[in-house]
Amino acid sequence: MDLPSIDYFKRQTIHRQPYAGGISTLITPVALETSNFEVLRRFALDRDLVSLPVVSGGKPVGLIYRNTFMSEMSAPQAQALYGPQSCVAFMNSDPLIVDEKLNLEVLSFRVVDRGEQTLAAGFIVTRQGEYAGVGSCLRLMRMIADLQAEKNRQIRHSIEYAGVIQQALMRAARDTLAETLRDSELVWEPRDVVGGDFYHFERFEDGWFGVIADCTGHGVPGAFMTLITSSLLAQAIEHGDRRNPGAIVAALNRAIKRLLGQIAPQGGFGHSDDGLDGAFMWFDSQAHTLTYAAAKTPLFVLAPDGEDFSQVDGDRMGVGYIDTPMDYLWQNRLVSAPEGTLMFVTTDGLIDQIGGPKQTAFGKRRIRESILSQRHERADVISMSVLNAYSLWQADQPRRDDLTFLCFRP
Repeated sequence: MDLPSIDYFKRQTIHRQPYAGGISTLITPVALETSNFEVLRRFALDRDLVSLPVVSGGKPVGLIYRNTFMSEMSAPQAQALYGPQSCVAFMNSDPLIVDEKLNLEVLSFRVVDRGEQTLAAGFIVTRQGEYAGVGSCLRLMRMIADLQAEKNRQIRHSIEYAGVIQQALMRAARDTLAETLRDSELVWEPRDVVGGDFYHFERFEDGWFGVIADCTGHGVPGAFMTLITSSLLAQAIEHGDRRNPGAIVAALNRAIKRLLGQIAPQGGFGHSDDGLDGAFMWFDSQAHTLTYAAAKTPLFVLAPDGEDFSQVDGDRMGVGYIDTPMDYLWQNRLVSAPEGTLMFVTTDGLIDQIGGPKQTAFGKRRIRESILSQRHERADVISMSVLNAYSLWQADQPRRDDLTFLCFRP
């Protein structure tokens, strides 16, 4: 068989691409009748040559592994005995052979299935069934790592931009809050750039309507829920009675259940079981009262001359979940809020954070203590006190959830 010249087969790497051909190198093959002396010479000339392909009629028929070959030929009298013979004696006749267009992810599974020898010595790459080069598993691992790093980079950038969008969607609410409640501080810190917590705030001639909510999940799934929920909430407020937060929550519950198909037909279950917990507040600026309706979210109230906080509990029923009845009505609780009253509401990310010497939850008591120690300060100073206590408690523990709370004097 006529083989291409050595010059033609000088090593050249095919352009980098996410296929087997992108990690193959053209190595001059040997024919079946090539002697072991010639193979020995090839390995001696190129100490980086890990394996040598064997072809017949342009098609690959085997691989000669350097380590195996050199070990056999180093035995006493081995060169005299085997040197003149065909290289077939030391050839692996069943190497891994793949097409140059094989996806690298699939290739990596095939390499692992073949075991350590293939991982060490490589595999043969073909083009339309004919020999095209030898693939390096080291290069495969590098390429897989690079591709994964690039995927992670793209995902990270996408999530970071999604975080910008999520913040932009809530910016109007934050600005309105700052303009309406001069002594207030809103902390919104998603655990994973984007998050499942959100807030809503609208001002009207006779008062304001505010929401602090924690949707199912965090990260990207949680962020999707915030987009869905905030849109449905805006509709519920527009078409409902803002002075009746309990009715707004009920309307939101119905809308979520309908949109996500979270209605259990004949006792069955849908594909989604998502919803939210949260606080819904209407403040009457003339009466100086706060109407409070909530799903599993307490409101802490400190009267101007109070010794400690009083706690206003919400209903123990989440919003939108499959086990939440379609016709459930959340109770309104009327809270007197004379000038100087301090109020604090938080999602469970603050309360449930694990930390401290015994790895327990931060809890409501530490929240109250942090606030009481700064009770005469502005809301931003009080909030910083809570955050500092929270951070010290968390220490080196990972953050468990998104963190959102609102401290204000109405």
